[in-house]
Amino acid sequence: MGSRVGTALFPVTVVTLAIILLWYVGAASLNLAWEKSVAGRAGTTPSFISMVQNTMHQERPVLPAPHQVVSEIIDTTFKKKITSKRSLVYHAGITLSSSMLGFAMGTLLGILLAVAIVYNEALNKSLLPWIIASQTIPILAIAPMIIVVLNAVGVQGLLPKAFISMYLSFFPVAVGMVKGLNSPDSSYLDLMRTYNASSLQTFFKLRLPTSLPYLFTSMKIAVAISLVGAIVAELPTGAVAGLGARLLAGSYYGQTVQIWSALVVASILAATLVVLIGWLGDWVNRRMGLVRG
Repeated sequence: MGSRVGTALFPVTVVTLAIILLWYVGAASLNLAWEKSVAGRAGTTPSFISMVQNTMHQERPVLPAPHQVVSEIIDTTFKKKITSKRSLVYHAGITLSSSMLGFAMGTLLGILLAVAIVYNEALNKSLLPWIIASQTIPILAIAPMIIVVLNAVGVQGLLPKAFISMYLSFFPVAVGMVKGLNSPDSSYLDLMRTYNASSLQTFFKLRLPTSLPYLFTSMKIAVAISLVGAIVAELPTGAVAGLGARLLAGSYYGQTVQIWSALVVASILAATLVVLIGWLGDWVNRRMGLVRG
């Protein structure tokens, strides 16, 4: 067990260290021009090492160094009240609430569409192409329209953002469930027919259990996308709370450290949700006897 964890952690650690190293190199390279400009205006000739060191502590860098982002996250996560509008926990909670609602709606919609497609040949031919085509529309283009339309019919608050999350998250669930529901071997389907099983019995006793691994794999993709959808939904609404609002505020005032801290927190949040769905999927699949414990 310990060796397996070590084997899994080693490549992740190496890649993480490589990313941090490249991040520092990128920060020094992109922020160096400002240090040269400052030195030129002051008429001084600081050493190259001194200018590189200064690039790590700029107030508004082009690319903040990793330790600046970490410091901002610690400051706005642990040193601020959760109810404070400067708290990343507060903003992450607002984005997470709409994301989870959209994820739940998207998962339910995806499952229902998959069942309809698998059991109805006409829907298989007519609906599936539209589902695929719906994902070719850039979410940045359609999000403002969804917000405006829902606002016109009186739907405001959490739901418009949840609808955009649902729009993104239903697709992987629908595709995965279609694959999963069609995954039983034909011999098993023939066996169910010899037992004179109804469509409902075949669904609950064969198709649904065998589709669960596909469902949870799809849900891992959907939950991450739903978070992206919630963040994107906050941009056209001019929201004042949420990770998207945090990104907007950072963009308005040139606070790149704030922008990057929100991005890092969003990625950590997405990774955590994916891991949780993975654990849930493993637990359910083991309980169903679909994988070995």
